[in-house]
Amino acid sequence: MTTALGVPRLLAGWRETGAPADLRAHLRRYGPNPAMRGADLIDAVTRAGLLGRGGGGFPTGRKLAAVRSGGRRPVVVVNACEGEPASAKDAALLDLAPHLVLDGAVLAATALGAVQVVVAVHEGSVGEMHVGTAIAERDDPVRVTIVTVPARYVASEESALVHFVDAEDPRPTTGPRPFQRGVDGRPTLVDNAETLAHLALIARFGADWFREVGTPDRPGTYLVTVGGAVRDPGVYEVAGGAPADAVLNTAGGPAWPLQAVLVGGYGGVWAVPGSAPAAGVALLLALPVGNCGLAQTAHLLRYLAGQSARQCGPCTFGLPAIAADVADLVRGRGGAALDRLRRRLDVIPGRGACAHPDGAVRLASSALEVFAGDVAAHVRGRPCRDAGAPPFFPVGRT
Repeated sequence: MTTALGVPRLLAGWRETGAPADLRAHLRRYGPNPAMRGADLIDAVTRAGLLGRGGGGFPTGRKLAAVRSGGRRPVVVVNACEGEPASAKDAALLDLAPHLVLDGAVLAATALGAVQVVVAVHEGSVGEMHVGTAIAERDDPVRVTIVTVPARYVASEESALVHFVDAEDPRPTTGPRPFQRGVDGRPTLVDNAETLAHLALIARFGADWFREVGTPDRPGTYLVTVGGAVRDPGVYEVAGGAPADAVLNTAGGPAWPLQAVLVGGYGGVWAVPGSAPAAGVALLLALPVGNCGLAQTAHLLRYLAGQSARQCGPCTFGLPAIAADVADLVRGRGGAALDRLRRRLDVIPGRGACAHPDGAVRLASSALEVFAGDVAAHVRGRPCRDAGAPPFFPVGRT
């Protein structure tokens, strides 16, 4: 585990000791959880500009305030599921600094007047063991429990988590957002594990300290899983706004010449090396020259189609269709496949029960742009030399 760009915060204890923090080590470094009035904590988090680290980037202070104004005693849900098969940042955090996550969850709960914290992890994950051990060490003023969620891509979407806690059904729902009506019909704060760990640090060191690193619109640090064709893949802590190429270099740089970088995971976008967006994402994956980007996109789209909740048209019919269209392109089946694909990419966004189909559309659309040369060759009827190659990135959990 390495902390990049000289900004160790969440991983500072690990960097100093080289060992995961049990409760004794955690208290030795940070002291007990600070006592803060609810309004003071929400104000500090708002002034810090803390954005959610689960992918959506929603302002955490606004979410806290919305839950607090809900009129009923709320519930706090820690989202540590990490549905992306290639991502490991939350698992690393639960391994190395679980008490920071729990501190943040308990602080949020007491600020909101909640008496229940639910920590959601994927079943069979190492996070389940680590957080269970950490909970057993503590004596918190609120009840903290673990729920193990099926290891499916959409099961970590916030409404799916609430649905699972209530009914053991890990599918997204429509209707009121969890901050309005969540677990047991109560206002529910669903926050990523990393977000809550940052909240615990803000409560101790303040909003101005948090903003000393990062940029005005992306303050603080981010945990990023860097994978694919880099020399030292792993989880790194980087300043908000750090260029993606600089983040790749903290992982030892490219192991081979690169043709593209996948920014933001399987629902993210392909980017040309040197033009990838600034860091503020949880996942960067480097694709080397010699692997057809369209063929690899077809693998990812097939995986995303198989991970849908099968409860709305865009997922049930749209995702398999665009996966098939890209596969046809890879096989050199001409312009008809491209025409069908473009039509589908125009009509799917915004129509699903959750953002899962939107992410697949975003991935496919960026592939058409970044791998335009391959698209043109396949439209002319030239099959892909890489059509039978296995996925370069993981498309399932073991």
